[in-house]
Amino acid sequence: MPYSDEYMQSDSMNQTPPQTGLIDSNKYRTQPIVRADEEEREHRKARLVGALRIFADMRFTEGVAGHITARDPGEPETFWVNPYALHFSSVRVSDLIRVDGSGCVLDGSGVVNRAAFEIHHAIHVARSDVVSAVHTHTIAGRAWSTIGRPVSPLVQEACAFYKNHAVLNDYDGIVSEPLKAVAVATALGDKRAVTLMHHGNITVGGSVEEAAWWFITLDRCCQIEMTARGSGCEVHQMRDDWASLAARQFGNSGKARVSFDMLYSVALAKYPDMVK
Repeated sequence: MPYSDEYMQSDSMNQTPPQTGLIDSNKYRTQPIVRADEEEREHRKARLVGALRIFADMRFTEGVAGHITARDPGEPETFWVNPYALHFSSVRVSDLIRVDGSGCVLDGSGVVNRAAFEIHHAIHVARSDVVSAVHTHTIAGRAWSTIGRPVSPLVQEACAFYKNHAVLNDYDGIVSEPLKAVAVATALGDKRAVTLMHHGNITVGGSVEEAAWWFITLDRCCQIEMTARGSGCEVHQMRDDWASLAARQFGNSGKARVSFDMLYSVALAKYPDMVK
């Protein structure tokens, strides 16, 4: 699967990092681990469930809304998704469902949210580089969706989305039809995030870890910008050259994977049943 980070161009950056001493966070674990299909499948499923448990702890839930998918490594035209109407805090690896391009269940039992299938199927078809897509209804994400523009480069973390965040400025109800889903994928384009007006955010990545971390970061950046602009004080946006530098540093997929892994380790310790 392709990765476009500048930091991955140097062979010296792909060496095993030192166990002691100083480390440059932009050069740490820049390359994903290559695994056999079965091992990679279990890895993706475990991280998908871990992301759901993390989201539950962060209160990224709203009734039956919300879904995360992971492309199957052996049959990449299919993907795994959390079942409908099972709370994020209760999902285990054995609960996940694999569907094909027609929405037929290939593995697992239960039902899949039609909107989840349509949105994620359209994205996975349009973007061969995307392993995972994340969408759920957070308070900050929905509040931001009423503003109708990408987040601004106010802080360095927001620069992970500098020129990498799209907006779908149309609203046509629940995305339960193929044409509506194609509109979402088209709006996303080659970016890592899209905000659906009056709806919420979607993020994608070359791994479950990346997609989930970008979702968490984007939600926080929405909160930060609304807080800053609502303070009544003058808000200073980063210069283009500053934002471009921060985009390369904070938009680094290796850093995203490490950041998510920290949260995953905590979740696994709290909820060891999630991998059953």
